[in-house]
Amino acid sequence: MPGRELITAGIADGSIDTVVLAFPDMHGRPVGKRVTPHFFAEHVADHGIEVCDYLLAVDVDMNPLPGYHFANWDLGYGDMVAMPDFATARLIPWLPGSAMVICDLTDVGGLPIEVSPRQILRQQIARAADRGLTVQSATELEFFLFRQTYEEAQQQYWKDLTPHCSTIEDYQLLQTSREEYILSRIRHEMVVADVPVEFSKGEAGRGQHEVNVTYADSLTTADRHLVFKNGIKEIASQEGRAATFMAKWTMDDVGSSCHVHNSLWDLKTAESLMADASHSSGLSTVGRRFLAGQLHAARQLAWMAAPTLNSYRRYVPGSWAPTAVVWGEDNRTCGFRVVGHGAGRRIESRVPGADVNPYLVVAACIAAGLYGIDHELELGEPYPRNAYEATDVTRIPSTLVESIDELGRSEVAAEAFGPEVHHHLLNTAQQEWEAANRHVSDWELARNFERI
Repeated sequence: MPGRELITAGIADGSIDTVVLAFPDMHGRPVGKRVTPHFFAEHVADHGIEVCDYLLAVDVDMNPLPGYHFANWDLGYGDMVAMPDFATARLIPWLPGSAMVICDLTDVGGLPIEVSPRQILRQQIARAADRGLTVQSATELEFFLFRQTYEEAQQQYWKDLTPHCSTIEDYQLLQTSREEYILSRIRHEMVVADVPVEFSKGEAGRGQHEVNVTYADSLTTADRHLVFKNGIKEIASQEGRAATFMAKWTMDDVGSSCHVHNSLWDLKTAESLMADASHSSGLSTVGRRFLAGQLHAARQLAWMAAPTLNSYRRYVPGSWAPTAVVWGEDNRTCGFRVVGHGAGRRIESRVPGADVNPYLVVAACIAAGLYGIDHELELGEPYPRNAYEATDVTRIPSTLVESIDELGRSEVAAEAFGPEVHHHLLNTAQQEWEAANRHVSDWELARNFERI
């Protein structure tokens, strides 16, 4: 049933008693309001609902941050309007009676909020369309599952947590069968929520899982990611468990990634434009330039794939997280892996961690690829060996500070996003670093309290 009709029919027959209006904040979290059916039908469906613009200018603890042009104390933190995009309407089966609609943000005059993550991605999709292109994307999220609840984890100060499985369960069916009471719910309830799960599998860590979702156009993929990630946390919580999407929850285990797949398609004919079997790379001219742009911008836009201090803990050689800005044919040691054949030919960026904002990371992939196309960048040869051991290749930034410096000087960001969006992204990154510097870690205390 089409989106608006789904909501209208559910309100009419009483099966929907709550409409969740959501939009992504700068950290990739859904924020918004829960609306009663009559108020939604009479006031919100056609006119949207007001929300405070500080929601695009806060940290994960909801502290208003300085330095933004868009929203600040001097401007008074006024209203934005969250306008329902009924193409995203879906039931939320793990919250009986609830439906969700993802919103676009406008000012009170109806103009798009350019610094909102969904609009940042829309801008890159429009730039691709101007070139006769559409982008198909997929995100592969990994997460760790724990036997504690979120409340218990907090009471333990997130120490001495017990992963749901005590052994590495990569592809293992016996171990993962013990987690089916959660994973089965995730697979089946996500499908009802219009998130087409293909499969789940154990991953390379203790208690770690990956659940794959079918590819789609870039905006649909980011929207599904938003629902999917939040839904996993809600389902785990209902079952008395905690799930984390931290890039690296402990240095004693692997990190959690969010590999991002992208491919180019003809806007008019809907045909894939990636493959060329006659070329040694197996990629077409436009496909090669699209990949060359992502390699060129990998350092400049690294923050959009690794937005937190913790993100950089993940980049450990030999840990399945890449450290080299190179591409390879089905080579998991490289930052960029080319896979698939024919219409399935695509580029997998292995750089992002599970803590990414899906709208920003997919926007970065598109922006970088379009830069490569516009500037006709040449693609080098694939890296044929273990890229962790390479001595003559560019490396992904190893710290948040390094990524901030790259983003600030980025000609790709300036060209693709424009000055206001570029500034908003940069300030978000800088404020994350400022927040990190206001804390003394347990490691520092243990190392230095007595002995220094």
